[in-house]
Amino acid sequence: MSITISATLDDQLIAFRHELHQFPELSNQEFDTTARLRAQLEKHQIRILSLPLKTGLVAEIGASAGPLIVLRADIDALPVEEQSGVSYRSQRPGVMHACGHDFHSAAALGAAILLKQEEENLPGRVRILFQAAEETGQGAPEVIASGALNDALAIFGIHNDPSLPAGVIGSKAGPLTAAVDRFEIAISGTGSHAAKPDQGNDPIVIAAQIVAAAQTLISRNAPSADNAVVSVTQIHSGSTWNVIPDSAWLEGTVRTFSQSTRQRLEQRFRTIVAGIGAAFDAQISFNWHAGPPSVVNDAHWVDVALQQAERSGFEARVVEASPIGEDFAFYQQRLPGAFMMVGTGEPYALHHPAFRVNDEVLIPTARYLANLARAALSSAGRPQ
Repeated sequence: MSITISATLDDQLIAFRHELHQFPELSNQEFDTTARLRAQLEKHQIRILSLPLKTGLVAEIGASAGPLIVLRADIDALPVEEQSGVSYRSQRPGVMHACGHDFHSAAALGAAILLKQEEENLPGRVRILFQAAEETGQGAPEVIASGALNDALAIFGIHNDPSLPAGVIGSKAGPLTAAVDRFEIAISGTGSHAAKPDQGNDPIVIAAQIVAAAQTLISRNAPSADNAVVSVTQIHSGSTWNVIPDSAWLEGTVRTFSQSTRQRLEQRFRTIVAGIGAAFDAQISFNWHAGPPSVVNDAHWVDVALQQAERSGFEARVVEASPIGEDFAFYQQRLPGAFMMVGTGEPYALHHPAFRVNDEVLIPTARYLANLARAALSSAGRPQ
């Protein structure tokens, strides 16, 4: 059955994105967002798969015969107090779509509506993942466990990029984003009077040694051609000016682009921390929390994606890898695909309280995703 798309689809998608923006929800709490998406999909007679997902959902368009292509959009927001100044600002204190997942969701919805218009002519199926909990890195594994990727040939995803001009879509073959790992270090020393440090074992001095030593992880353990980042982002210790505390706690992140460097840096970091603990006769616990791996794009599907960008009216660019993280990478461990950056040309970076998205990019992105899905289905039957 064919449906007629309203001439005001542009306005409808923008209004829907603004609605999502006003009512953002944190990871694994996206119940209202899921309900809003479900209502829109049902309104356009787009079938929704019955899968064991707490939040988020999966829609499907097309005939059962032929290849299956997957598009992915994320739906969760961040614990950020909005300062964007837009008229449709968040109505939920301390929660904001500061990463543009409302834009991704609305664009994917638009693609679904456009594909539904020609469902009878599609040479296969397009499955659209409206994925929860990207910001925590938990969403993609849960979608995979649900069976949503079963029988799929390839997967595509997008992320808005305010550093790219509006009208540009960028990607590259190979690593595009970094593996994201988090570390926590807890130091148990011995407190004392600040005037008598010899009677204690100062955890602040020990923490300082760890911070300094961590800066050698990249320069002395990663090949010069292999980018990596180590950042200590929190240090907590002490309560007053004249007392040496008995503990300190550090937290931070390591970003890498190759699996070998990722493993090497973790091993070296553990060794350094253990060595400093032995040198200072202190108890130090080191916890490593592995996050998403690096997004590694398939060269063939990147070519398809960038060709469709040009055909859809965008400027296609080969971009540099970025140290941001993306749990889309988990999908690419199961099947090939490509992740693309959509330029929005805005002044504030992702996760900034004043972050905003250019609405003029929304409908072109929806049309691009629909075009990409069609091209991928057509390409699927050709020799690669």
